[in-house]
Amino acid sequence: QVQLVESGGGLVQAGESLRLSCAASGTIVSITTMGWYRQAPGKQRELVAVITFGGRTNYADSVKGRFTISRDSAKNTVYLQMNSLKPEDTAVYYCNQKSPLWDVWGQGTQVTVSS
Repeated sequence: QVQLVESGGGLVQAGESLRLSCAASGTIVSITTMGWYRQAPGKQRELVAVITFGGRTNYADSVKGRFTISRDSAKNTVYLQMNSLKPEDTAVYYCNQKSPLWDVWGQGTQVTVSS
């Protein structure tokens, strides 16, 4: 059974940093695309960042230069380093793995940025 468990969310002030973690079990984070998404209240879920099998990364325009996605194969974990946080980054952040056989989501972790 494939499971993704996010952690690292919290309440911070604008300008501060957080690092989110996504620990995988039943799968390997480096075999296919891993992504971070977020959903703010009243809004649709949106892509934040992805890292492909080959290690290429892509980011939403709103987070470019501030957020960094990475993976640690030894720990089977994907990270999202978030710097210079803004109130508009407030959302529930979800980890996702897509493969030809499954499309799995974690339970989400809340990030709240106060002004």
